[in-house]
Amino acid sequence: LYALLLRQPPAQRERWRSVRLCISGGAAMAPPLMAGFEQAFGVPILEGDGPTECGPVTCVNPPAGPRKPGSVGPPIPGVEMRICDAGGRELARGEYGEVCVRGPSVMRGYWNLPEATASSFHGDWFRTGDLGWVDADGWFYLVDRIKDLIITNGMNVYPRVVEEALLRHPAVAEAAVVGEPHATHGEIVIAHVVPAPQANVDAAELKGWCREHLGRHEQPRRIELREAMPKNAAGKILKRELRRAGEIERGVGPAEPAA
Repeated sequence: LYALLLRQPPAQRERWRSVRLCISGGAAMAPPLMAGFEQAFGVPILEGDGPTECGPVTCVNPPAGPRKPGSVGPPIPGVEMRICDAGGRELARGEYGEVCVRGPSVMRGYWNLPEATASSFHGDWFRTGDLGWVDADGWFYLVDRIKDLIITNGMNVYPRVVEEALLRHPAVAEAAVVGEPHATHGEIVIAHVVPAPQANVDAAELKGWCREHLGRHEQPRRIELREAMPKNAAGKILKRELRRAGEIERGVGPAEPAA
């Protein structure tokens, strides 16, 4: 939504002069997009987060400040958050782990799905499936979805890091990174890119950009240029569809969903 608004002509932007602040949630916002929007509209964006199962808001940068770009802020009143390991043990501040939440707004369980409910909780702490960390002030940061983590040659690659590097290239409008199984490396990094309007860029140029801005293990092995990304009704990129397209291309998945 903010990316679309940023493409509006100056006359349309004038209609936003009465807006005091904007809030973004549901997916991580790329820093270049946030900076570009705020410069064009003169309106701050406050990032927040929260799964549907949690009410759905769990945290947000406070409107009265302070604001930490890149953070989804501290928990809202009445909500507790912490970072846990796979066994539910709370980790120290600064350590990466799963974001877990509890409070009166958190669901009690999935309807008639006891196994799914049991696997979604550590006691009364709901497991969000988000990989993140918390700083010394109690502000939370999301690194990626745990299921989206790519492990190549035994090293962790966080797709968001690669996506943000690609989005800093002036010819890139959208980027999504997924892992692809590989017999030798475990997984390899595959980047899907939508070029900016009227931009002239190829995969070789983008690979060169990645070599300058990413570690060797983070660099995409393949970059696919696309006209558009598959998205849901909320505008989130559907990475499962990108993975499925790769499976079909490799001949390991059905071309159409099974009846």
